[in-house]
Amino acid sequence: MSNQTIIPIQPISQVKLSNGIALRSLPPLSLYIHFPWCEKKCPYCDFNSHAINPDGPVFDEEQYLNALCKDLEESLPLVWGRRIHSIFIGGGTPSLLSSEGLDRLLADVRARIGMDSDIEITMEANPGSVEAKKFAAYAKSGVNRISLGIQSFNDRHLKDLGRVHSSSEAVEAIQIAKQYFQRVNLDIMYGLPHQSLAEAQADIDQALSFDTDHLSLYHLTLEPNTLFAKFPPPIPDEDLAFEIQEQLLNTLHQKGYQRYEVSAFAKEKSQCFHNLNYWTFGDYLGIGAGAHGKISFPDRIIRTIKERHPEKYMQSVFTTLKGVIETRHIARDELAFEFMLGALRLKDGVPISYFEDRTGMKQLEIQTEINEAIEKGLLESDLLHFKATPFGLQFLNDLQELFLPIVTEL
Repeated sequence: MSNQTIIPIQPISQVKLSNGIALRSLPPLSLYIHFPWCEKKCPYCDFNSHAINPDGPVFDEEQYLNALCKDLEESLPLVWGRRIHSIFIGGGTPSLLSSEGLDRLLADVRARIGMDSDIEITMEANPGSVEAKKFAAYAKSGVNRISLGIQSFNDRHLKDLGRVHSSSEAVEAIQIAKQYFQRVNLDIMYGLPHQSLAEAQADIDQALSFDTDHLSLYHLTLEPNTLFAKFPPPIPDEDLAFEIQEQLLNTLHQKGYQRYEVSAFAKEKSQCFHNLNYWTFGDYLGIGAGAHGKISFPDRIIRTIKERHPEKYMQSVFTTLKGVIETRHIARDELAFEFMLGALRLKDGVPISYFEDRTGMKQLEIQTEINEAIEKGLLESDLLHFKATPFGLQFLNDLQELFLPIVTEL
């Protein structure tokens, strides 16, 4: 049994429960903007991305920007009076946008919703040389953080992953990005087809040589409905993958990168605010094809999903459907699990006050689950804070599932 303190459970009669939701305050608000096109669909990617048909017309940038503007306008009644603290432009490959298109997009946003003066604006970018040449213009338009999908510096592995850039283009893109952005994230993937421990170490060493403020490290997973799921490549076995992970984690720690989330590493005070807001059950408007949103009100919390296919989205957003295919109220008995999905990914956990403020629930309502997680060595908890143990981070799904609502069979 863990040496953490297990707090006695009060009798249910002493815990004031409510069928409704009552929030004392609203969490920070972010904006997510989805760009659904990419030059080529990677075989491991399960995101809402659509390859541009090389034999057909290039996507209509103006039409899509018009749709995004309309989508934002239709979403504003959900967040009247609130300001956004961060913007994340993801994809797909947002760097396929022209510099003029990106400038117009951010101008449209500024004209319609208030922003913090020090707002974090992140844009995902492909390391291809064509996109990298736009970085100066993107920075001038207001992007102050760039996230580069490097994945590997090994040309053989890049080919196996279906990436359209080369190792030399990745290096060039990083060098250009560092000229214009103080904040640069590199996405690196391990557990690649035919990858050895030495090759994985070479990738992380080269990534660290650029001394960026942030690095994201992902294990290649074979997601459903992807080409890799249908035709699995020869990836390292569990033992080798674990050995690679442990060695890379040690390297990052030695180089001064703090692991603040399962896959995120940063130098001091360089964490990504936008993603932290996701993981701490903050709010976010989602606009664009397939974008998800989560918005809190004093008496309810909703999740939204926009039409996934770009063409259908651009039509739907101008109809009474407003581009929305789903609006779901989060039931009260789902709130603990929804909160823990993100919060337990954070290495240092979260204050219990976050849970109570952002769900409207009391800690006592999930004390049984907390005690069980402590007994299994998955969770550390006290009266002010809780976080996953190193063992809990290793078996995160098992920890999170303890907070699933109980389904009663009829």
